[in-house]
Amino acid sequence: MRSVLPLSRRRFLGAVPVAAGASALALERAAGQGGGAVFGKSGLRILSERPVNAETLVADLDPRYTPNEKHFVRNNGGLPERALSGSLEGWSLRVDGEVGNPLNLSLDDLKARFENVSRALVLECAGNGRAAFQPGASGNQWWLGAVGCARYTGVRLRDVLNAAGVLDTAVYVAYYGEDPHLSGNPEEVPISRGVPLSKALDESTLLAWDMNGEPLPPHHGFPLRIVAPGFPASASGKWLSRLWVRDQVHDGPKMTGYSYRVPRYPVAPGTDVPEEDMEIIGPMPVKSIITRPETGVRHAGGGPLAIRGWAWAGDGPVNAVHLSADFGTTWLPCQLEEPENPFAWQRFEGSVAFDIPGHYELWARATDHQGRQQPMVVPGWNPRGYLNNAMHRIAVTAL
Repeated sequence: MRSVLPLSRRRFLGAVPVAAGASALALERAAGQGGGAVFGKSGLRILSERPVNAETLVADLDPRYTPNEKHFVRNNGGLPERALSGSLEGWSLRVDGEVGNPLNLSLDDLKARFENVSRALVLECAGNGRAAFQPGASGNQWWLGAVGCARYTGVRLRDVLNAAGVLDTAVYVAYYGEDPHLSGNPEEVPISRGVPLSKALDESTLLAWDMNGEPLPPHHGFPLRIVAPGFPASASGKWLSRLWVRDQVHDGPKMTGYSYRVPRYPVAPGTDVPEEDMEIIGPMPVKSIITRPETGVRHAGGGPLAIRGWAWAGDGPVNAVHLSADFGTTWLPCQLEEPENPFAWQRFEGSVAFDIPGHYELWARATDHQGRQQPMVVPGWNPRGYLNNAMHRIAVTAL
């Protein structure tokens, strides 16, 4: 293997995560399965239609900002009528609970009263990579595509909370949205999660109305959503109607039991973990993906193969990305750009030269600002298959 060279601009279709005992090419073929269509989307791999859950092909994650039509979708209920119609009639955001000055804000109020900011922010489903767990874990069988980085515009959540006068008793900020429960019962809520007050007050946590220069698309929360980067995307509530500042950890739907929780201690695969031993997921682990080239590429000409992709972490920047083509025996450093802003993903670029023709697996390994690295295999089995940050690998045939 040798040093970095200029990159190819050729477009490819996809690549997949690590699972012990399976080749990178076989995993790619499995990940490519899926069909159907999702309103407002193009080329996603559909995992379920009711509710809609669909992931992005890895090659479509190559742009700096994931296009709206390519961004993954994780829904728990149906689409609100408002999101489909684009109407703001009768809509407002209620901010109440442990505040001294409850607020009722229109979208125009938000835009006029608070500083408008734009940020490139990664959102990743906590179950991204769930399909690689053995034994299998319950839930949508995501591969690598339940992640994206879009440019959001809105206001800082902390500015709104400050205007509401958060009381000393506050510890958590919960959300409620307009998405209907699949049962059709208006009294049922499909999901109501939230974040600790410290995360809500982080300057990168937004109330966003715009995604990549357009009003939030129907599947992404029109007219307003939370964007709480670094935490599981389920904490970034969509179709907002209410923010409830609480004096306890929120206990709404998908906050309790096994939802978005992992064991407090390491467990053997397949362990029946008691509910009381589960804890809420906070920041997501360090991760990277190779977006160019696709797995299964046949590399001819004898020169180095150009590689590029993205790296990110849930509580700070990535400090390094390395490549290996000999199963981790040796590693080559990549060029790694600084993030555009906190919680934006970072481009890495590198190249690998092959001394002799044959079949190779190319691995990418990211290291975060605290020295934590991606593992080679799927880490930390848990009942719902969360937090798989195993190294991404692709298959290469050198001719």
